[in-house]
Amino acid sequence: MMTRAEILHMLDGTHPTRTMAVSYALQAVIMLSALAISLQTMPNLPHSIHEALSILEIFALIVFTVEYITRLICAPKPLGYAFSFWGIIDLLSCAPILLFLNPNVAAIRALRLMRLLRLLKLLHTNRALHRLERALEASKGELAIFGVLALIILYIAAVGIYIFEHDAQPEQFSSIPVSIWWAVVSFTTVGYGDIYPITMAGRAFTSIVLFIGLGVIAVPTAIITTALINTDLHDKIVEDVGQDVRQDLKKDLKKMTNKPKRRF
Repeated sequence: MMTRAEILHMLDGTHPTRTMAVSYALQAVIMLSALAISLQTMPNLPHSIHEALSILEIFALIVFTVEYITRLICAPKPLGYAFSFWGIIDLLSCAPILLFLNPNVAAIRALRLMRLLRLLKLLHTNRALHRLERALEASKGELAIFGVLALIILYIAAVGIYIFEHDAQPEQFSSIPVSIWWAVVSFTTVGYGDIYPITMAGRAFTSIVLFIGLGVIAVPTAIITTALINTDLHDKIVEDVGQDVRQDLKKDLKKMTNKPKRRF
C-alpha cells in the first residue's frame, strides 16, 4: 500500500524505487494534447480525424482531472497546493472539461484557451527547473536591485531621448511615456526601427544607452549563472556526503554482524 507522499513522488517521477513510467505517461499525454490542439486548427480536416482528436482531447482532460484530484487528496496541505502556482495551473488544465458538461454556454467556450496552459505542466517535474527556482530564490535580493536599477535607467533614457529628439521628431517622440517604448526596445537591443533618433546628439545618447543596457542585462545573467553553479555544487556535496554516510553505516553494520560471539 503506497502512502500519499509516495503517490506524489510517483506522479513527479522522483520516487526512489519506482520507475518514472507514470511521469513519462503524463508528459506524453500533455504533448499529444498539444499536438491535437494544433491539428484541430487545420482547414478541411477529415471528419474521422477530427473525431479522433476530440476523443483524445476528452481522454487528456479526464487524465488531467484525475491527476489534479489525486494531487489535491495526497497533498500534505490541500489548500496550500490548490492556491499554489502549480495547483492553479493543474486546475486550469482540466477546467475545459466544463465545455463537455455544458457546451451551449458561450461564456464557458473561452475556457478553450486554457488548454494551452497544460504545456506548463511539462515543467512541473523538471529537476532543472527546480534548481533554477532555488537559484532565483538565492539571488532574489540582487535581482531586485538590478530590476529597480533597470527601471530607473529606462526612465532616464526616455527623458534623455525626448529632450534630444522631440524638436526634430515631434510626432515620434511626442511625450516621455511614448519615449519609454523606444527605451525598452533599445535596452533589449531589439531595434524594431519604428522609432529611432535622427540627430547627432540623439544617436550619441542612444549609443551610450545601448552599452548601458548590455551591462544591465549581462550582470543579472552572471548572478543567476553563479547561483546555479552554487546550487549544483550544494546538491553534489549533499549527495556525496549522503553516499559516504550510507557506506559507513553499511560497514558498521557488517562489522557488527561479523563480530564473533563470546563463548562461555
